Amino acid sequence: MFKDLRELINAYKARDPAARSSLEILLLYPGVRAVRSHRRAHWFYERNHSFIARFISQRSRRKTGIEIHPGATIGKRLVMDHGMGIVIGETAEIGDDCLIYHGVTLGGTGKDTGKRHPTIGNNVLIGAGAKVLGPIVVGDNSRIAANSVVLNEIPEDSTAVGIPAKVVRIAGEKVNYVREVDQVHVSDPVSLELANLRKELNEHIQREENLNK
Repeated sequence: MFKDLRELINAYKARDPAARSSLEILLLYPGVRAVRSHRRAHWFYERNHSFIARFISQRSRRKTGIEIHPGATIGKRLVMDHGMGIVIGETAEIGDDCLIYHGVTLGGTGKDTGKRHPTIGNNVLIGAGAKVLGPIVVGDNSRIAANSVVLNEIPEDSTAVGIPAKVVRIAGEKVNYVREVDQVHVSDPVSLELANLRKELNEHIQREENLNK
């Protein structure tokens, strides 16, 4: 247990330049508290003590802003940067050495039974606000850009971006000559929709003017 905790603290040190000390990470970082609480909740969940498991997980949710179902399986050295608003579903599985930013959802689509949530490989980065939905697999060493909505499986060593997410790089090579898009330059779906509405409005006005001539 202490070895795992030490590894977790070192993972935060390696990934968070704002981290000042091990004590600060241990006592003040919500992601660390959420993972430690989840370990206890998962222990009870596996032994069919569901009420105690849910009590622990909901108490952790109130204190950290991170909701992890006690049934979820989490690997070693998971770093949840900022953490607020992260939701991890019951049948979700997360590998080792992953980095998840705030606002991420590992959820279901409402269409599946049994295994309903994603499986995340090792060393995967999921950007802020991204949604990974359904019983899909995100391969090892992949990157999901901020605000992306992932509905299909992502191969290993890939970069995915957009709504719905599309793979734009595999093993560092561009896919179909798609321009690489990083987390900062993800298209805003609201702006795109407004642009489409403006176009339709202008076309309607033009038709009205033609009829009145």
